[in-house]
Order: sequence, then structure tokens, then C-alpha cells
Amino acid sequence: MKAVDEVLNPELSLYREYTVGLLRRYFRMSIELGRLPSMLGREFFRSKVSSYRIHSFEDVVILVHDVDRCLSRLDAFSQSLIARVVLQEYSHEEAAAVIGCTRRTVVRRMPDALDKLSEIFLETGLLRPIGQARPAGRAQRNYAEKMDEEACQEDESIEIPLSS
Repeated sequence: MKAVDEVLNPELSLYREYTVGLLRRYFRMSIELGRLPSMLGREFFRSKVSSYRIHSFEDVVILVHDVDRCLSRLDAFSQSLIARVVLQEYSHEEAAAVIGCTRRTVVRRMPDALDKLSEIFLETGLLRPIGQARPAGRAQRNYAEKMDEEACQEDESIEIPLSS
């Protein structure tokens, strides 16, 4: 049973899908950098080939480093669960066999591991709170500025006669 201070916010379950998405992106980027995520060591694993385009090498290195640091804050069992189920895409049965526990333990502990990682991602800013507006990127700002300059709306004070 968990201690009172270890109980996670139930709203963190809303972030599980986003956390899994970020982890899969991290995994692809790690492979594209030519390295395995630190949690996997030198093990042989399954992976999918990705055609994801990188915006800049520096952005990828920073993201991979930040996610590595967040993952290192989890306990060893949670790291192992995330590595097997999310990154290596093992089924719960396969992960249980590799880790050396029961399937029930994997099913019970996986949501807690994702919730804890979601909490860490929110603290570090790798995930935004749901409902918070995405900051406008450079391309979006430039487009908005261009649209303001080229507005096709006429001044409201001009009267336009209707044809009869």
C-alpha cells in the first residue's frame, strides 16, 4: 500500500496518452541520434523505422537529454516497466516474463509509473497542463503578422451601394 505522500493526483491519468506519445518520440529521436535510451542499455530490441523529420539537431539532443533526466527520477521497477511496455512495445505478458514478475503486477503498476512520469514532465515543462494554450511558434507569428498587413477587410465606415 502506498504512503499518503506517494498518492498521485487522479487527474494525472489524463496525461498518460501524452506521456506515452512523448516517450515514443524520445525513443525515435534517441535512435536517430545513434544511441539507445539509457534505460535499455545494450540489449537487442524491436523497433520501427521512422521517417520523422528533425527540426534541428540541437533540439533533438536537448529533448533526449531532458527526457533521460526525467526517467532517471523514477524508481528502477518503473523504468523497467516503461522501457518494456512503452519503448519496446512488449505486451504485458512479455514484459512480466522479462522483468520477472506477474502480469497482474505489470497491469497494476504501469498506470502509476506513467502518472509519476507525467507529473515529472509537467514539473519540468516537457508537458503543458491540459487547456493551456500552445505558445505561438515563429511560423505562426509570422503568418499572423502577414495576415494583419494584408487584411482584405475594408473599413467599416465605407458604404457600399447595392446594385439594383
